[in-house]
Amino acid sequence: MPLPDRRLPAVVFFALALAGCGKQQGIKPPSGPLEVAPTYEARDNPEIRKRVNYQDQMVLAGESLRAGAPDAAEKRVRAAMKIDARRPEAYMLLAAIATQRGNEAEAGRLYGKAAELGPERGDVLNNYGAWLCAHGQPAESLAWFDRALQAPGYTTPASALANAGGCALDAGQPARAVRDLRRALEIDPVNAYALESMARNEYAEGRYFEARAFSQRRLTAAPATRSVLQLASQIEARLGDSVASGRYLQRIHDEFPQDAAPNPRG
Repeated sequence: MPLPDRRLPAVVFFALALAGCGKQQGIKPPSGPLEVAPTYEARDNPEIRKRVNYQDQMVLAGESLRAGAPDAAEKRVRAAMKIDARRPEAYMLLAAIATQRGNEAEAGRLYGKAAELGPERGDVLNNYGAWLCAHGQPAESLAWFDRALQAPGYTTPASALANAGGCALDAGQPARAVRDLRRALEIDPVNAYALESMARNEYAEGRYFEARAFSQRRLTAAPATRSVLQLASQIEARLGDSVASGRYLQRIHDEFPQDAAPNPRG
């Protein structure tokens, strides 16, 4: 989003848990006498080796990016793309690298390419919508969130719903915003972006007690940002609690000293 400290949680560059890399859970130890399994000779076929190599390069690329080494991350992604250049997560990771380098135009192009390659990948569509919304195109982003929600097998609909709700507010569509945000919170009651967006909407509508409730839930759900504390201060000021408002302003001063002094007026 274009406002300071507002971030769309759905821009989660790509899933490291690629197929075949997850940990098995819930496996019980065997009871009774153990049987010795017969010995098999492992002969991976070329396709299996390609898939494993691709996954290894992508995981290493993600680790490099998180470590703040975009050049090393890009080298790994390019190596993965030599194995398979049609996987959308590679383009999403390249987009994240471009963002880390400050090249948002290139990031947008790459998110768009990922969406082209993954038209039925909900996470990919959600991420592209998030990028559009964060870069001044909230109305255009809504169609991508709708597509994400319709994608088969999409496992995190609360993310797309929260993004759709927050971006609908920015697009001047409050009815849709409230609908999608409430749906997101039904699925994920601690979705930080949905809670913040609901607090903003209630504040804008003059429902300050409701805004306070959503703001407090947001501050409990995830670490505070400057914008969340600023909103909380404004809500308390509207409710006439200057002491609580001042506490939030003090938190901004203490937790975000690099920022300019906040405006306490809502």
